[in-house]
Amino acid sequence: QIFQPLHTLRNAEKELLPGFHPFEWQPALKNVSSATNVGIIDGLAGWTASVDDVPADTIARRYRYDVALVAALKDLEEDIVEGMRENGLEDCACTSGFSVVVKESCDGMGDVSEKHGAGPTVPEKAVRFSFTIMSISVQLATGGKQVTVFQEPKPNSELSCKPLCLMFVDESDHETLTAVLWPVVAERNAMKESRLILSIGGLQRSFRFHFRGTGYDEKMVREMEGLEASGSTYICTLCDSTRAEASQNMVLHSITRSHDENLERYEIWRTNPYSESAEELRDRVKGVSAKPFMETQPTLDALHCDIGNATEFYKIFQDEIGEVHLNGNPSREERRRWRSALDKQLRKRMKLKPVMRMNGNYARRLMTREAVEAVCELVPSEERRQALKELMELYLQMKPVWRSTCPARECPDQLCRYSFNSQHFAELLSTTFKHRYDGKITNYLHKTLAHVPEIIERDGSIGAWASEGNESGNKLFRRFRKMNARQSKSF
Repeated sequence: QIFQPLHTLRNAEKELLPGFHPFEWQPALKNVSSATNVGIIDGLAGWTASVDDVPADTIARRYRYDVALVAALKDLEEDIVEGMRENGLEDCACTSGFSVVVKESCDGMGDVSEKHGAGPTVPEKAVRFSFTIMSISVQLATGGKQVTVFQEPKPNSELSCKPLCLMFVDESDHETLTAVLWPVVAERNAMKESRLILSIGGLQRSFRFHFRGTGYDEKMVREMEGLEASGSTYICTLCDSTRAEASQNMVLHSITRSHDENLERYEIWRTNPYSESAEELRDRVKGVSAKPFMETQPTLDALHCDIGNATEFYKIFQDEIGEVHLNGNPSREERRRWRSALDKQLRKRMKLKPVMRMNGNYARRLMTREAVEAVCELVPSEERRQALKELMELYLQMKPVWRSTCPARECPDQLCRYSFNSQHFAELLSTTFKHRYDGKITNYLHKTLAHVPEIIERDGSIGAWASEGNESGNKLFRRFRKMNARQSKSF
């Protein structure tokens, strides 16, 4: 039994939990208590409920952000000291100038009500917010160059992904979500302005933190950045393109959106300074219609990109089985027939059981040469079979670039050819598969084709910054609640 209740933990185990190690901030954090022995706190702490407020219909538990970061750093203490030794750095020379890069992830977990067989279950939704320490580097006073002393080897493992806040909130309930996360945002903003003084390897050292919110799926990014929902005509969270524009010009877009710009646009939306009509105003602010409350990094989430694109390929496969390019308007019955033919074939050839909702594992198995071979057995015309194989072949050339932790090292050739491949892929879609992409395109296909090279040039990787660690953590959460993830239990 690994997980014990808090009060039975031994001291050695308590050291790993936030609230054990003393530290201080210079200057002291604004509006944050200077106490360091703070463990799990009520996520609603600090709410001043006025008489006419509705009492919060939620339960939330969290750590104080700075305390959790300290625990994570102390957990890496040996790695940091080891990293300094390997780089030949004098222990006493490096007491200041440490920079810590933190990846933040947040995800709704769907229904987590406990299932006991009979009767209707009331939906109980949860949201988890967590962070991962991605790298720690130190600025040398002498040469002024940065030396990396720690790099997270497994940035997408649930082991490196530390939970910060758990709340029973529906991720679509904007008011409650923002209310619970506000204190986290406030602590994070306070920490950006300050340095942490913490003892590592027996000496006091100072750390600065750089936060990068990248582990969000598109729904959560739109929620946090005040954009319209995913079905909006403003298709992208990185650029201002509309769906129609993105389907005409699939590849040539650059990243223009940012948190600050979204805030400015929200002000324009709120005040309408040019007295425009609703349509003109919406076009001016490019789909910003709520106040952005948390800064996210404009990037692409590799896991959900995989899932989104697999969903699209699954639909393309059905279209090809039914030869939609010849007869434009199939009935629902026909579609259902194609789908069951596809499911049956995938089950027979690939041992792939149909799923209610596309998930990461299914996506990984579906996007393979074997799967395309299996589907091609059901496609009547030879040239369509060739087109499908070519489409998948190009996709498999592109995928490692945004999936791998360090593409320049792991797949340099594919990285170099990415723009060429994406151009070729886009041409295929707009000619051979024109019936599907005439004036429309899915959000993740647009990002995959248009934005990947630019993000990699900026960050060096997309895969390392994915939400996968947080998603694996969700699985653990379900396990501790002894529940079943999205499996139907009603007979």
